[in-house]
Amino acid sequence: MRTGLTLEEAQQALCEDIDCLGTEKLPLAEASGRRLAEEITAPMDQPPFDRSPLDGYALRAADTAGASREHPVSLAVADTLYAGDAPRVPVAPGQAVRVMTGAMLPEGCDCVLKQEDTDMGSPVVEIYASLRPGDNYVHRGEDYRAGTCLLPGGSRVDAAAVGVLSSAGITEVPVRRRPRVGVLSTGDEVVEPGVRPLPPGKIYGANLPLLLARLRELGVENVTGQLAGDDPQAVAEAMARMLETCDLLITTGGVSVGDKDIFHQALPLLGAERVFWRLKLKPGSPAMFSRFRGKPILSLSGNPFAAFTTFELLARPLLAALSGEPELLPRREKAVLDTPFPKGSGIRRFVRGKCGNGHVSLPEGHSSGVLRSLVGCSCLVDIPAGSGPLAAGQTVDILML
Repeated sequence: MRTGLTLEEAQQALCEDIDCLGTEKLPLAEASGRRLAEEITAPMDQPPFDRSPLDGYALRAADTAGASREHPVSLAVADTLYAGDAPRVPVAPGQAVRVMTGAMLPEGCDCVLKQEDTDMGSPVVEIYASLRPGDNYVHRGEDYRAGTCLLPGGSRVDAAAVGVLSSAGITEVPVRRRPRVGVLSTGDEVVEPGVRPLPPGKIYGANLPLLLARLRELGVENVTGQLAGDDPQAVAEAMARMLETCDLLITTGGVSVGDKDIFHQALPLLGAERVFWRLKLKPGSPAMFSRFRGKPILSLSGNPFAAFTTFELLARPLLAALSGEPELLPRREKAVLDTPFPKGSGIRRFVRGKCGNGHVSLPEGHSSGVLRSLVGCSCLVDIPAGSGPLAAGQTVDILML
């Protein structure tokens, strides 16, 4: 087991031997936000027939020659078509067919005259404008032809993609599978929120609901959670049960060097291979990473903000590698610091911040056990090792949340 890794070394070790989880077919309504597993080609022409783009009259351009309000041309109205109707008669010379927007165009016509340029008459209509062949005429396949690539493999299914796929009659698509994630929060002192009264010496567990909610925010919806005490054998058994159905297991608590830091015993009892322990950063330096039968186990500090920070730094790269969705990685930017940070940083430190318009301000309260000051924060400020106090006006690196 390696120890004392930098963040980048840890991230590299996390993703070694990690393969994408494969694909699944989803109903289009459930695929929004996912990445397509393969190219989607059009099974049909769109539109599937020549159609009218406006309310007016389908006719022959030759029959409108010289037409004006001063010298109208009169044509017989052979039929009326609404969107959804199939044409019943062709357009013969000297005829017009009344059509509405989206209506299928009958044979024989080569243009559509908008109704404002007519007297809207029936059974004879007066034409007040001349047209050329193809005017106001939407041809079959104008949007796309059968066999055309609608969306390349790997593209993200957004609202526009859903619209395009729906227009082709596609109801389900192959997408990259997102991981099933289990979260196990440990500690004899932890009880579920809602227990009343709170027993002496106990605390309400925030880590489990915090991480489950964060996973859902990131689009990972297949999540399960459990609380456990500090018995190594019981924790090993709980991990084994969760790993039967999970692709990734995240634990909190029990990873430091105290008497109750039980993952040093629980992971060997499980039979897991421990890959690394302890990172050169704050908060959350005791983070540990293991594998069990090829499945990753990420063990984080029990302090709430430390667990949250190392989740952002370590779990998100794992999620991105498993799902093949690079947008799950935190986005790095630079911002101007509006709030001074008075402490020097002997090792690399991450502090919470509120970012907007290229500036970042820091809330009060940066202890790893303090959670309230995380509310409203949108980034982590990445402070390099060996930094002195930071002054307002400095440019800093940030990771967007």
